[in-house]
Amino acid sequence: MSNQVYRLHSTLELPLETVHDFFEDADLPDAIEDIDITRRNNTLILKAVAEDKSISKYTPTAQLKASVTENRVYEEDPEERRAAGPQWGEEEEEIESELVEYAAFKGDRETVLQNSTLQYEMFLVLCDIARQAEKGTLTAITERDDELQATRIVDGDDRPASIEVVEGPGDGNNGESGVNWRDNKFISD
Repeated sequence: MSNQVYRLHSTLELPLETVHDFFEDADLPDAIEDIDITRRNNTLILKAVAEDKSISKYTPTAQLKASVTENRVYEEDPEERRAAGPQWGEEEEEIESELVEYAAFKGDRETVLQNSTLQYEMFLVLCDIARQAEKGTLTAITERDDELQATRIVDGDDRPASIEVVEGPGDGNNGESGVNWRDNKFISD
């Protein structure tokens, strides 16, 4: 049984606190015993701890990587306040806000999901994280039990997805459409 992740693209962004809360009682895939959460500066690394003890401690297991950013979150939309305009003779009162740290799982497979051991299982964890996100999209093509599967999660909701096989630019031309460098009149001896 081979499970594999072929393509993955993510624009997920969710509060760091939500990520930590998710792992307090997460239902992890069978092959993953636990998740090690490490933060280095502005990078969050979620590394799979293998349930199988025969996997060497020196074998890098799959990990998810996210950049950590701070965003100011307002209790009331500042654009709506500006649209209403200032009231003459009144002091403009401060809008309540707070700085919130966000984990941004953004990029393609190699950027977000690294290392091959337990990669598919960590992809399943990423799907569960995507279902917690209020903002962003996760799209992927995976193989499970010799079947290709398309995954698409948008703003926390699973959406229909399909795989379409199309003829690529190099298919079907038998190499006849390229430049013949040997008989090129623009190249001199």
